[in-house]
Amino acid sequence: MKDWKARSQILGDVVFFRYIQQDTEKTFEEVFVWDLDKTYLDTSWGSMKELWQTALEKAGQKRNVPGTGSLVRALKNSWEEERGARPFPIYFITASPPQMEGKIREKLELDEILPLGAFFKDNLKNLRPRRLWRLTQQVGYKLQALLQLRARIKDDVRQVLWGDDSESDAVIYSLYSDVCARRWSEKELMSILRDLHVVGEQTDTILELQDQIPPGDPVEKIYINLATDTDPDYYLKFGRRMVPTYNTFQAAMDLLQDGRLNHEQVIRVAQDMVTNYGFTNEELESSFDNLVRRQLLGESTVNDALPLLKNQGLFAPDFQPSIDPKPIVSQVGKRVYALEGVHEPWVPDHIDYLNEFR
Repeated sequence: MKDWKARSQILGDVVFFRYIQQDTEKTFEEVFVWDLDKTYLDTSWGSMKELWQTALEKAGQKRNVPGTGSLVRALKNSWEEERGARPFPIYFITASPPQMEGKIREKLELDEILPLGAFFKDNLKNLRPRRLWRLTQQVGYKLQALLQLRARIKDDVRQVLWGDDSESDAVIYSLYSDVCARRWSEKELMSILRDLHVVGEQTDTILELQDQIPPGDPVEKIYINLATDTDPDYYLKFGRRMVPTYNTFQAAMDLLQDGRLNHEQVIRVAQDMVTNYGFTNEELESSFDNLVRRQLLGESTVNDALPLLKNQGLFAPDFQPSIDPKPIVSQVGKRVYALEGVHEPWVPDHIDYLNEFR
């Protein structure tokens, strides 16, 4: 624990641990970024008591969000099947203090996951009267971490991001996309950051990092775990690129549709949720139906997956979605971009970050 400063790179309250050679980071054409808290691990920083309890947990006591361990392993296996023995390009971002890096890395190793790197928040420096408010303010911290990562990886990289609805991840990830694509002027960006409670020195760092990264939007897909049951319709204002999910099975089905997972891997995720987390067949069916009703799963995806899910005993033999799925009308390679009758933009030109409406 004591040597974490010697093993990390520190910029403000962003602490980065690199687990692979720096020159190797720029060789990956696709990179996955996963928020740790409430997205991969079932943790919370809502109070000092929760912070202390989480800090005392041993690696084996840390609990996954149901199915996330099997989902990341499935993505890793899919990557290795397609590209050979290259390392799986995943990074984690967490509000955990860097003193916990050893335990968290041990937990990830128990899950058979070896990330390329991880970002931690040096929150202990915020345990002072004038800085306590920064303990739970994550916009500046996460945006800076994402931009630091962007500067480390390939110019034409594609990124798939995972977050949740408890720490403004939808805002953070979309704003990160905007910063990379230069969708806002410097004056407009500074105004947005100020209204999102990003402090002066962090704003300066974000603007400096923007100058260091290549222009262009690297974000291909964003998944938001609805840990606090936010209405998924709220996320339509962020564009169809953002997929809010009630559970890991829903994310796995969308990854199947995009060709990042195969049917066998999705079935393993579903079986993990049933066997180890108490999900029922009815809950899986309801999750599947919800994706169809929200017009996220296309007709061909549904028709291919249903017989296999039934054959594995995960769905009832007579289960059918409550509405007919729509045909896929826009697809590039394996990636699906639109279903028939869906008109919301994939990525809006400008997002209203400051008002809680569609």
